Amino acid sequence: MKKIEIFTDGACSGNPGPGGYGVVMKYEKHVKELSDGYAETTNNRMELLGVIVALESLKEPCDVTVTTDSQYVVNGIEKGWAKKWKAMGWMRNKKEPALNSDLWERLLQAMARHKVGFAWIRGHSGHAENERCDKLATEAAAKPELRKDERVSVKF
Repeated sequence: MKKIEIFTDGACSGNPGPGGYGVVMKYEKHVKELSDGYAETTNNRMELLGVIVALESLKEPCDVTVTTDSQYVVNGIEKGWAKKWKAMGWMRNKKEPALNSDLWERLLQAMARHKVGFAWIRGHSGHAENERCDKLATEAAAKPELRKDERVSVKF
């Protein structure tokens, strides 16, 4: 399996508000950058979407390390929250629905093709790739024409 490094960040001006994600992907000497912006979204949605888009862009199963400053994303996977929420019909508990279930579902599906590990780093701490992802995300969120975040909800 190819060893891929993925770095991601999400940004949002207001929460909700215009937002974007930025991705830097590395394989050997190759570097690929991805970004996009949405008119009305949240920071957590953009953090998730960055990881999803990166994983979905891989053309074959890979050994991936995802580095992100989002504890929401790292904990959601590493602590098993997403799988638990899915098993409970996308509920956090008996009364509260899990937020962003459409994206968590998509992330779990994207991860299924690959061997994926997560690493958390502190944001805005001078990490070169994280700073680049932040710049890509911020620029994407500031574009004049932004996509609509459909926020697909799971029906119970």
